[in-house]
Amino acid sequence: MSAGMVVGTVTLYTRIPSITKHYMGQLQAELTKMVTDVVPVEIDEVMPELPSATGPAIELPTSPF
Repeated sequence: MSAGMVVGTVTLYTRIPSITKHYMGQLQAELTKMVTDVVPVEIDEVMPELPSATGPAIELPTSPF
């Protein structure tokens, strides 16, 4: 009985990283799906476009001294 417990414990501890990675991947996929459902696709249409040119450079006033 103790040998079975030792084998089970060793097996569980060696498989924890792969089990954790599997469930984290599923959780990440689920969260990505939820966020894309919450954030509307139309937000790109509402956002203003970035300017293609900038204004002139700001010149600092010269000191009279």
